[in-house]
Amino acid sequence: MRKQDAARIYAALLKRYPDAREPAGKICRGSPFEVIVLTILSAQTTDKAVLKVKPALFSQYPTPAKLAKAKAGDVETIIHSLGYYHAKAKNIIAASQTLIDQFGGSVPETMDELLTIPGVGRKTANIVLYHALGKNEGIAVDTHVRRLAQRIGFSDTDNVEVIERDLMAIFPKKDWGDLTDVLIAHGRVTCDAKKPLCGECVIRGMCRWNRNSS
Repeated sequence: MRKQDAARIYAALLKRYPDAREPAGKICRGSPFEVIVLTILSAQTTDKAVLKVKPALFSQYPTPAKLAKAKAGDVETIIHSLGYYHAKAKNIIAASQTLIDQFGGSVPETMDELLTIPGVGRKTANIVLYHALGKNEGIAVDTHVRRLAQRIGFSDTDNVEVIERDLMAIFPKKDWGDLTDVLIAHGRVTCDAKKPLCGECVIRGMCRWNRNSS
C-alpha cells in the first residue's frame, strides 16, 4: 500500500476513534513494572478481565522483588479468571526474577533487553517501551492489528513480525505507538473478526477486504 493511502486511512480512523490513544482505563497505564506484568497477563483475554485482577495482584505483589518470591499457587488464585493461569503465573514470577537478577529490579529500556524476559515478545515489548517508557521503537501487533493489517491491505502475510515491518514501512515513526490502539479500537467496534460492520465503516472505500467482498 502507498504511504499516502495509509495516511488517509489512519486519519479517518483517528477521527472515528478520537479517544483510542488515551491510556486511561487500559492495561498500558501504570508503572513500567505494572505494564509489563499486565501485558503478559493479557494474552488470550481482554483488557477488562486483566484490569479486574490488577488491584488484588499489585496490592499483594507491588514490586518485582515481592512477585519474584511469590508462590505460583498464590498468584494463580488471583489470576485464575484470566485463563492459562498456570503459564501466566509462571511467566510473571519468572519475569520478576529476571528483573531482579539482570536489571537491578528495574524494567529495561531497550527492545533487546526486554526480549530476554520470560513471557515478553515484541508485542509486549513495544507496549512497554511506548506506553510506559515513552520510546517509539516499533508497532505492537496483537490479534486485532494482525487481522486489520491483512483485511485493509497493509500487509499480505499472517506472520506478526513481517506485519510489523510492513506497517513500519508505510507509517511514519511518530504514529507507530498509537497505531496499535487505533486499529484495536476499529477491530473491537467495527471490524469484528466474524461479522465486520462494513456498512458502518469509515474506511470501507479504502479497504481491500471490503472491495473484494463486494
